[in-house]
Amino acid sequence: MKIVMRLTRLLMLSLFIATGLVAGLGLVLRQPTFGQVPYDNGPRADPERLRRHVEFLAGEAAPRSWKHSEGLRLSRNYIVDRLGESGLAAKTQKYLAGDTVQYNVIGRFGKNDQPLVVVGAHYDAFGSMPAADDNASGVAGLLELARLLETRELEGSVELVAYSTEEPPWFGSDRMGSSVHARSLAERGRGVSAMICLEMIGYFTERQPDQGTLLDTLYPGHGHFVVVAGRWQDRKLTRRFKRAFRGATDLDVVSYSGPTVVGTDLSDHRNYWIQGWPAVMVSDTAFLRNHNYHCPSDTAETLDYGRMAATVDGVLNVVLDLVNASPDPVLNLSPR
Repeated sequence: MKIVMRLTRLLMLSLFIATGLVAGLGLVLRQPTFGQVPYDNGPRADPERLRRHVEFLAGEAAPRSWKHSEGLRLSRNYIVDRLGESGLAAKTQKYLAGDTVQYNVIGRFGKNDQPLVVVGAHYDAFGSMPAADDNASGVAGLLELARLLETRELEGSVELVAYSTEEPPWFGSDRMGSSVHARSLAERGRGVSAMICLEMIGYFTERQPDQGTLLDTLYPGHGHFVVVAGRWQDRKLTRRFKRAFRGATDLDVVSYSGPTVVGTDLSDHRNYWIQGWPAVMVSDTAFLRNHNYHCPSDTAETLDYGRMAATVDGVLNVVLDLVNASPDPVLNLSPR
């Protein structure tokens, strides 16, 4: 009987320790925050505008991989025209990827002598796929963000960038459009206070698919949330992001701040890390949730434009909070 009681106590102690470790790990990775930054009374993102952007990019402009120059040309011209409608004289940044000529599209709001916040999304696609979520959704969010920023007063500077050559075979190389852009800023001595990468922001489900025991334990079981992900070094930006995001929308936002082995480095923000700048990715969790990833079924009608609009509202509030702040020794921004 005594042996049974000892074993029971040992088991209970082990469970208590394991629960504490998981809870502690959750605190570290999820970086809980409290409070929110209020949203102003200005215009909000329009789901129908977002739908039209995605339908063009995933329809008429598809395919738009690095080998499909006509699709990239149509996409690039569309982005330039939409940025122009938002009051931006967009410029293109030309570079070579292999034997092909590629272009980033860049537009800037605000005061050029102020700390720079970069928001970016890649407009190229994998192979011949329509790539509605990956990443026409991110580009649509970027274009709607431009329309909304045009209506706001900005104390700082915001650069919006649509990148080419994010997808293989260029991913992880210095021929990624985001690598070209980040290096160009560094070479000009133009520092970046914060970078936000929009990577697949339009796919939502009733249940989040199985992500493995640890992630299932720490993160929601539903698929109606977005994640902001970065390294441990980006945790201050991550916490600030969540506070501002929550002030704009009821859409659930969670975060991950930790090792990149879970795939949190798989987009354009990685190239701003290389330059030593804080950067995070905003995503619907990409292939963890969206079974259409890199498939012909990644089409415009599979996306949830209401929740995508809520995501854009949240990101807008984050950008406004960042650029209308006073200097800070870590982010060049004031703490909240």
